[in-house]
Amino acid sequence: MALLQIAEPGQSPLPHQVKRSVGIDLGTTNSLVAAVRGGRASVLPDADGSVMLPSVVSYAGDTPEVGVHALSRAAEHPADTLVSVKRFMGRGLSDARDDAQRSHYQLVDSNEGMVRFVTSAGEVTPVEASAEILRTLRATAIDTLGGDIDGVVITV
Repeated sequence: MALLQIAEPGQSPLPHQVKRSVGIDLGTTNSLVAAVRGGRASVLPDADGSVMLPSVVSYAGDTPEVGVHALSRAAEHPADTLVSVKRFMGRGLSDARDDAQRSHYQLVDSNEGMVRFVTSAGEVTPVEASAEILRTLRATAIDTLGGDIDGVVITV
């Protein structure tokens, strides 16, 4: 998919180089990935056909789970299932304590000045949990578009 083709004056723009670009909305509650296909923006579905990915990461198993599968673990593993992690982004322990008390999270401060969640898999920052969500959305885009992604715009 070519969003924009630019050629030097006097040179042919052919052959067109195909580049795959997507847009990601990293939301507090849900996230999604979209691309322009056939001149129209469309949200890309995952393997289950869903276009909305719950912004939830569970560290209860051997590997992190993201989305619907992670959300289903929230009741059984509330301290290991991180929901709405964006609310903790860039916040220290004293600033995030009230939000942590309303949830089941155990938080610790870090040297970076950012709070860390204590899970059974170890300590996790909000940035690391968000990276898991982005990895899942990237995989959805690669599977749907049939190749690696050359560019991305992320909105929060």
